[in-house]
Amino acid sequence: MPDYFDIACNFTSQEFINKTDAIIKESENHGVKKFLAVSSTISDFKTIAELRKSYPNKIFSSAGIHPHNATEVSGLDPSELEKEILFYKPNVIGETGLDYFRNLSPRDLQIQSFEFHIQIAIENALPLFLHQRDAHEDFVSVLKAFKSKLPKLVVHCFTGNENHLSDYLDLGAYIGVTGWICDYNRNQELLRSIKKIPLNKLMVETDCPYLLPKNLANKPKNRINLPQYLPHIVREISKLRNEDMIEIANNAYQNSINFFS
Repeated sequence: MPDYFDIACNFTSQEFINKTDAIIKESENHGVKKFLAVSSTISDFKTIAELRKSYPNKIFSSAGIHPHNATEVSGLDPSELEKEILFYKPNVIGETGLDYFRNLSPRDLQIQSFEFHIQIAIENALPLFLHQRDAHEDFVSVLKAFKSKLPKLVVHCFTGNENHLSDYLDLGAYIGVTGWICDYNRNQELLRSIKKIPLNKLMVETDCPYLLPKNLANKPKNRINLPQYLPHIVREISKLRNEDMIEIANNAYQNSINFFS
């Protein structure tokens, strides 16, 4: 059994309160050995830092503000917020980016927050963990403004087409693939683009507790996605690409270790 690294675990979600120990234990039974605990709000920073202390060799940490919560940045002293982010010594800055699907924060504040996170990553030589939904053009435009300085970056939960993929690869980005690929009744452009991701740029993720794979044989009654389903996603990638599952898993694992360490 190969080792797996789930690069998107929302362990601060309500669904996971007081369940992390059991989730990690069961995930390890399925070969999932490493986890990125994703931050989406300032209140997540401390919780994630404590999780990492409990699992120093298993959990990697992020620190950042999701575009849904970009209003948190408004009115705060940027230098103080940067100090708070760096205080927790994250492995990666984010989750940050743009989300125009729901516009839970105004677009101008999303861009402001996105640029703020990029600057922190550049100045501290930390990688970026990025989110984009229905905002591709602005997302790429913001990144291109920093192109000569950009650190390592991963576009997580990739759901785009081949043109989107090409733009991200041109920026040097890694690509995170989720259970979105397990729904064959839609996402045909996504399924075609999966075949174009270079193996040395591929990472895999569940984005748990969200995005439960549609074609999972034995779906949990509570519909909650878990890291233990990551091998199922890799198996689907293997089918789509007509490549060996173990080779895909090994490449994704090593890419993730190198990126987040």
